[in-house]
Amino acid sequence: MNGETMKTLKILMLVAAGLTAAILLTMSRPGPSVPSGEDAAKASPSMNPSESKPATATQQETAILAGGCFWGMEEILRNIPGVLETEVGYIGGATEAPSYKQVCTGVTGHAEAVRIVFDPARLTYEALLGYFYRMHDPTTLNRQHNDVGTQYRSAIFFTSNEQKAVAAKVTEAMGKSGRFKKPIVTQIVPATEFFNAEDYHQKYLVKNPGGYNCHILRD
Repeated sequence: MNGETMKTLKILMLVAAGLTAAILLTMSRPGPSVPSGEDAAKASPSMNPSESKPATATQQETAILAGGCFWGMEEILRNIPGVLETEVGYIGGATEAPSYKQVCTGVTGHAEAVRIVFDPARLTYEALLGYFYRMHDPTTLNRQHNDVGTQYRSAIFFTSNEQKAVAAKVTEAMGKSGRFKKPIVTQIVPATEFFNAEDYHQKYLVKNPGGYNCHILRD
């Protein structure tokens, strides 16, 4: 074996020894830790289907109240904490989709009313009726102040048997409270179809600050 061959063999031996050492070093290093048990559960993204669902929508309830000109009533009602939406309209009559002019004649039998959507978790129906009896005079038949006619009658249009029972309870309590000098004549009747009033009536006192209003919230 000549000198060149010996030199080549030494180089090959050194290279082989280096590769072996590198392989052994890699094998001796610890791999990435694999979580198990509770730690694994924390590390993994939740796959619970319920967590991907949107939050439950706020529970809503609807009330329909009549107590004179709906302009002033809506202005008070829409500012009560817990009230979500209000709109004025006509209810309790025989004519389909009456106009304001028709309702004002008294012939259609409708009452001017406010439909209120509220959050019962923040405002109970009983508390809402408490406001209702404070904002108008429930002892004047078919009249509120200077507004006279069946369209201005005091009425609670209940949308469920539960509302009917609460309305009867609150009305009786108000009658015995001594707040009113005369008997309460408020009607407690089932809600029929509610027809939205014309756009210019909606939020009337917002559009016309200082406009006609015969309602105040009494203590």
